[in-house]
Amino acid sequence: MQANEKNSAFDEMRASKGETRAIYQPFENWLDMQGRTFMPQKAQEAELLFRRVGITFNVYGEDAGSERLIPFDPIPRILSSKEWARLSAGAIQRVRALNAFLEDIYHGQEIIRAGIMPKSILTNEMYRPEMQGIRVPNGIYAHIAGIDIVRTSEDNFYVLEDNLRTPSGVSYMLENRKMMMRLFPELFRQYSIAPVEHYPQVLLNNLRSVAQTGVQDPTVVLLTPGAYNSAYFEHAFLAQQMGIELVEGRDLFVKDNAVWMRTTEGPKRVDVIYRRIDDDFIDPLSFRQDSMLGVPGLMSVYRQGGVTLANAVGAGVADDKATYTYVPDMVKFYLGEDPILSNVPTYKLAIEDDLKYVLANLESLVVKEVQGSGGYGMLIGPSASKQQLADFKAKILSDPSNYIAQPTLALSTCPTLVNQGIAPRHVDLRPFVLSGKTVTLVPGALCRVALRKGSLVVNSSQGGGTKDTWILNEGQPC
Repeated sequence: MQANEKNSAFDEMRASKGETRAIYQPFENWLDMQGRTFMPQKAQEAELLFRRVGITFNVYGEDAGSERLIPFDPIPRILSSKEWARLSAGAIQRVRALNAFLEDIYHGQEIIRAGIMPKSILTNEMYRPEMQGIRVPNGIYAHIAGIDIVRTSEDNFYVLEDNLRTPSGVSYMLENRKMMMRLFPELFRQYSIAPVEHYPQVLLNNLRSVAQTGVQDPTVVLLTPGAYNSAYFEHAFLAQQMGIELVEGRDLFVKDNAVWMRTTEGPKRVDVIYRRIDDDFIDPLSFRQDSMLGVPGLMSVYRQGGVTLANAVGAGVADDKATYTYVPDMVKFYLGEDPILSNVPTYKLAIEDDLKYVLANLESLVVKEVQGSGGYGMLIGPSASKQQLADFKAKILSDPSNYIAQPTLALSTCPTLVNQGIAPRHVDLRPFVLSGKTVTLVPGALCRVALRKGSLVVNSSQGGGTKDTWILNEGQPC
């Protein structure tokens, strides 16, 4: 079934002697009954359908057209209910700790007083002094969080990074499932797969739960930067699925300590804003004065409790890659628990000994900007040229505190349709954790796959694709 490729990474389908793992056996039996051209034809059909629906993302800085279709792989990633139970519990625990950290860092700052985190966190670019002392509903700052998880062996899962600002990708989790059910209805009879299609309703309920005290029927809107944003499809998709208005900054205005939406029937008060606009652009009176995307005066209403923003302004300080290194300590400090999921071992280049080690071993490490995202601003040492290594070394020396480094992990692989047939490709996983009166997540996730042989970069902006993620009920095929 799989092309002959040597790979030292953990193969989620094949055991060490090449035998098929039990969880993938029904899939393999089904696939063996199909012709050789069956899956490529289905992949082409999926591409046509996705283009018809308009599921694209914008790529900034490309001259050859700004819109791109994220490649979809028709072979699912399958996880047992036991594996998912651990991953979901670990992700929920992590988000609980991160929300506690955000509440603390903008109020008592006990974690600094305890000597667990340095006071320099208060000078982090993503720390917003404007949020000091502001009480947010239920103490929730990160209402929607995407936790990136990688696997290196049967039992070892690691958190690669936390996404707490405006995490994206959940629309692909939902659309990939719809596509798989359309392409392979008979395959769904082979497995008992946990559903994900209720995510929009769970998200809406979560957002409604964090409205101001006393609001009986809160109005929720999704605030987008507009059609040129890279994730605009997702903004429009989620608003439509939740049955709420998709608005831009010009559709909202501030009056009488409240935020109002312009409608054909007159102004309507807004209680909760699911914002997909970065902090800098959300209010030109408080942040960037040249922003045309935000709502003038919004922060004034927010400070006085007249509206809820999800995620909260200032949440980005918790997903900075330098802050990431302290999350296991946060779990112990705020929750009194041992972390269920571990961090990837990380070197802080602001520390002299770590810097010396990284510079001496640059060719074997992954180096990332602390504020970088989307696969940009990073170096993968083993695949870098001598010139790239030299150039990146100069960048590090110019500002060591702007970088962290990690060992090059052999991310697990899943069977993936490529030009040569079906072959293992590296994957990661992003479950979406929702925080309101409770902390929940649906049994599914965005699975990203590196389509190039040997590549460890799964980001869509860097040529990665997506898969449907199947969480099995009871952990066993039907």
